[in-house]
Amino acid sequence: MSSAVRETLTAYVAGRVKADHVVTVVTAAYYRNGGGRRREALRPVLDVIERASPGVVELAGRPEGAGFAVRPAERPFPKQCEPDLRRAIETYLGEGVIARLAGLFRRLFRASA
Repeated sequence: MSSAVRETLTAYVAGRVKADHVVTVVTAAYYRNGGGRRREALRPVLDVIERASPGVVELAGRPEGAGFAVRPAERPFPKQCEPDLRRAIETYLGEGVIARLAGLFRRLFRASA
């Protein structure tokens, strides 16, 4: 996923960003990207968001083409659901580290072969 998404998720886990901001960033990234592994990696985080507070963001068509414009709705993300959100984000971030290490090892072995 983009470095902006990763930075936002890392900042949330560190306590520097509120859940409402995470919801907007993750939802925008998920619906903006057309598919693929990176998008699907965010699906568990988006599942928590959708279960906790459906309608926390509004999706609207974009006049300039395909995709959606994402706007925060009037409802804040429920505090009681933040532990689930944190766990999903920590899993996402942890899997990202593992994937990067696996890619590094693959490149190293290809270069030496």
